[in-house]
Amino acid sequence: MLSLCRPAGRCRPTLLALALLAAFAPAWSHADTVTETSVSAGLGAVDGNRLDRAQFDQYSGLRPSQHVFGLFGLDYYRRNDDTGVAVRFGASDLLTDNRELGLHWARQGDWVFSADYKELVRRETVIFNSGITGVGSAAPVLLPVTPGTGSDLDLRTRREGVGLGFRKVISPSLQFELSGRTEHKTGSRLFGVGFACPSALAITCTGTNGIQTGSGVLFVPEPIDSDHNQVDARLSFAAEKLRLSFGYYGSFYQNSLGSLHPQIPGSLFNPTGTLLPVSSGLAGILGNPVALPPDNQAHQLDITGAYLYNARSTVNFKLSRTRATQNANFLAEGLSGAPAGVSDLGGRVDTTLAQVGFSTRPLAKLSVQGTLRYEDRDDKTPLALYNVEGTSFYTNRQLPYRTTKAKLQANYQFTSAWRGTLGFGRELIDRGVFTPTSATAGVTAERQKTAETTYRAELRRQMTEAFSGAVALEHSERSGSNWLRDNSGLGVTEVPDPNAPGIGFDRGIFMPTLADRRRDKVRLLADWQPLDKLSVQGALDVGIDRYQAPGVYGVRDTSMRQATVDFNYAITDAWNVNGFVAHGNQTIDQGRPDQAFLAFRNGETNVGLGLTGKATSKLELGANLSYLQDRATFVQALDTTASAADAALLAASGGLPPITFRQHVLRLSGKYTVDKKSSVRAEFAHYRTRWDDWAWNFNGTPFVFADGTVGTRKLVQHVNVLRVVYTYSWK
Repeated sequence: MLSLCRPAGRCRPTLLALALLAAFAPAWSHADTVTETSVSAGLGAVDGNRLDRAQFDQYSGLRPSQHVFGLFGLDYYRRNDDTGVAVRFGASDLLTDNRELGLHWARQGDWVFSADYKELVRRETVIFNSGITGVGSAAPVLLPVTPGTGSDLDLRTRREGVGLGFRKVISPSLQFELSGRTEHKTGSRLFGVGFACPSALAITCTGTNGIQTGSGVLFVPEPIDSDHNQVDARLSFAAEKLRLSFGYYGSFYQNSLGSLHPQIPGSLFNPTGTLLPVSSGLAGILGNPVALPPDNQAHQLDITGAYLYNARSTVNFKLSRTRATQNANFLAEGLSGAPAGVSDLGGRVDTTLAQVGFSTRPLAKLSVQGTLRYEDRDDKTPLALYNVEGTSFYTNRQLPYRTTKAKLQANYQFTSAWRGTLGFGRELIDRGVFTPTSATAGVTAERQKTAETTYRAELRRQMTEAFSGAVALEHSERSGSNWLRDNSGLGVTEVPDPNAPGIGFDRGIFMPTLADRRRDKVRLLADWQPLDKLSVQGALDVGIDRYQAPGVYGVRDTSMRQATVDFNYAITDAWNVNGFVAHGNQTIDQGRPDQAFLAFRNGETNVGLGLTGKATSKLELGANLSYLQDRATFVQALDTTASAADAALLAASGGLPPITFRQHVLRLSGKYTVDKKSSVRAEFAHYRTRWDDWAWNFNGTPFVFADGTVGTRKLVQHVNVLRVVYTYSWK
């Protein structure tokens, strides 16, 4: 693989790789050769300061201080009709931080070679002002500063990836494929540590009072310096009725940084903004090392195939075996305190997958498809006493997971216009035997097995004259085995009747993925063309989930509604207008601890209108206006057992305020064809964003960390972008 290796032996992709490959492309005679080349170059300009551009610059590939930027790209294609060899090389955004290059080189019916290089930079949309030093390292130093008097940080991550691929036709019935990809990721992203004293987990840690700070959330960005390499190889065989494919996939993740060791100051700000000494024990807790994603790898072997039983029936299958391991050494990663004799996790998960399916047409109007899928994830990670709670010790927990899925579907063509579908599905999940020496936290009980049955029916009308449409109904029900109460290191107790007196499940918390659930879904589709120049498409999806668990807490029901309509109208042969409207709504009703109930509502509206056309034979124009609103609301209530203090707080605050994101985007474009070889394209875009998020700004007050770091996101952001590009093509 083309790369630049550092002294440590880890390799990083380089921008020169694809340019070198293109330079060594074959030289052909001019006879029977077709060559097409185009080069695009131009300038762009963007206004606004850093706060105005925070949302726009998230993936723009521009530096926050950059107002003028260059644009350059090219496309090269050459084909020799005599030899059947063709090569294409393309490049875009070469003057920004989001560069992309691609090479495709092939001989028709013989071999194919491909390569690509991609960069992507992501920036945080929140601007942080902090006194921290060493951002991006594993040992940042936190220095408390008066909020707003520190330095502005640019938290960003950068991805650089190279991919190579090769395919060779060995014979008419045999083909080999090999591909690989390496990605290097660097930078830092939003992260933090926090703790509140006093706590049962730290008895010696004292709380906040007039002379000390006993709690706090600290700004500690996560450093990133990792590589992810992937390899995929496949040998395919094809006979008259049989298709076979043997494959290998490998994934290798390496992280240069094993843990994060923040250096905690001796003083922090208390909740009212006063700088006080850190309470006894708190600094040690906040300064504990934080494990970062460890090195890991996975290897998979598989065989897939299909057999054409006759002209109307086909059978297909897949069998694979995967082994994933994680054995990074604790001390080498900067982590201590492991159980005696344990140097690494020794993580190992073996996954076996077997799947078989069929498709048959027993009658001219009837077709039937079915699949049976079995997957067994066997967790073989060794057990050790990692967890300590007072004088009690618990091991980690093994998480085996076995699923069996069956699907059957029949389609019947009643007439040339009407088609019906009936489907049946069954899913069984077995989570294995609970590790008796482990303990769970946050939930009251668990389940080993769940089973879900799904029924589906659809009626579809094919396009006749001016209308086609479909209606689909789906119903599923999930239930499970008896609940298992955790006995904290002494196994579990099966609870046949969770509603029996004295069980204590009425105020328990149960995972919604394990609870009994009833799901109903409806989907409507329509395609209408009332005029030759007008077409309209629409869709409506409605779904409701109802959960039943022993306790009053947790998710009780959820719902979703999604409606979309889009149209296209040809005003004349030269001008076209199109648009769309989409609205979706999701709800979650759940009970919370301390007798609180929360109804979460999230609604999204998206509207767009566009116009394209040719003003003259050489001038093309376009305009597009779009609007997006995403609004999340939190309706809170208390039951009669809530405390007077909780009731007074809710009455005074009104509960959590909504979070709203709105964005207006106007785009104008024009393309002028100078001659057969050259053209000029101009694009203008205006972005207006409003983001009301009380997590970072509440009534004009920004969020302040205990070390004085301030997170700021401007409420309303305006950005204007202009791009002008000249393209020259020749053959």
